[in-house]
Amino acid sequence: MGALYRVLVLNNIAAKGLARLPAERFHCAKELAEPDAILVRSADLHSMEIPHTVLAIGRAGSGTNNIPVAEMSRRGVPVFNAPGANANAVKELVIAGMLMAARNLPAAMRFVASLDALDPAMEEKIEAGKKHFAGYELAGHTLGVVGLGKIGCLVADAAIRLGMQVIGFDPEITVDAAWSLPSQVRRASSLTEVMKSAHFVTLHVPLVESTRQMIDASVLAHARQGAVLLNFSRAGVVAEHDVLAALEAKKLAYYVCDFPAPAIHGHAQVIALPHLGASTREAEENCAIMVAEQLRDYLLDGNIVNAVNFPNVVMARESPYRLAIANANVPNMVGQITAVLAAAGLNIHNMMNKSKKELAYTLVDVDSPIPTETLAAIEKIEGVLSMRYIPVAAGQ
Repeated sequence: MGALYRVLVLNNIAAKGLARLPAERFHCAKELAEPDAILVRSADLHSMEIPHTVLAIGRAGSGTNNIPVAEMSRRGVPVFNAPGANANAVKELVIAGMLMAARNLPAAMRFVASLDALDPAMEEKIEAGKKHFAGYELAGHTLGVVGLGKIGCLVADAAIRLGMQVIGFDPEITVDAAWSLPSQVRRASSLTEVMKSAHFVTLHVPLVESTRQMIDASVLAHARQGAVLLNFSRAGVVAEHDVLAALEAKKLAYYVCDFPAPAIHGHAQVIALPHLGASTREAEENCAIMVAEQLRDYLLDGNIVNAVNFPNVVMARESPYRLAIANANVPNMVGQITAVLAAAGLNIHNMMNKSKKELAYTLVDVDSPIPTETLAAIEKIEGVLSMRYIPVAAGQ
């Protein structure tokens, strides 16, 4: 039996996800003094001291704003997330948001709620009032999708099936996303082109410096009159005061978002939902399963998939003696590591090295056990951030 890994579970992680961490290899608990890993959803890890025993952090969701990623990178600790696991849930909410705006449903519901059920004239008032909420159908209108990742592609596909035209913009679209994008989507060359073309514009970009307040007055000036802006990405990608100004000027008909904030609270043309994007049973289970499997694969075999700060590195086990090394992405690191192994008379059976920005990650399988002094020598190499020796136990 191999080592028992201790996993600190913050927040409620779906049971189907925790089931992917078998009890014979993992001890999961809500209180652990020296955990090997942390599973988290919304808890703020910036406000806690993360023990130096932690080898990895898994976020059961896509965003990692609540995790000190830069600090973990300096420590050689991968931070895993679950990109795309909640994509269908967000897609459905975007479609619901478009329908709410197109059919003026929030205002109509407020009108009905204001009626007195005991009033004999209730039916007459309903017939007289409904004309104020007449809307339009989605079919034939154009949806602009900004950000063509997993969610953006699903939203585009759903809109096409509803009879909409779709224009998409993403200057950093990945190869996988490009393959997933429906062929009917017209690719825009700029954000301005999307704003000029679309009746609805939906945002699906991460919140980074280049996207912070990307939707501001200068961009909104190009919007079609009466357009609907939907934001199920992050609150910070729009300049809220500029959006309010566009609503007041009737440039925008509605702003639909998942991020209630004081600046927009109570505005008649704002449809604000309470962070419901990933709040479905299915999405929570999908996120938990994905991140638990990634955490398990890393702890047991050193493989990395979907770490926001590390490259994807997956190497099949062909030897029971494995080294996993995180290091600064500088010249001659691989050469120094292999030199130490060669000096110890160890034969390298297989090896894989990849880098991501300033970090690099190396998996090395050797044909015989690695002596303690050899491990210590590798740890002393300047630039090595963390190192794990992961031999396969007999009978494992």
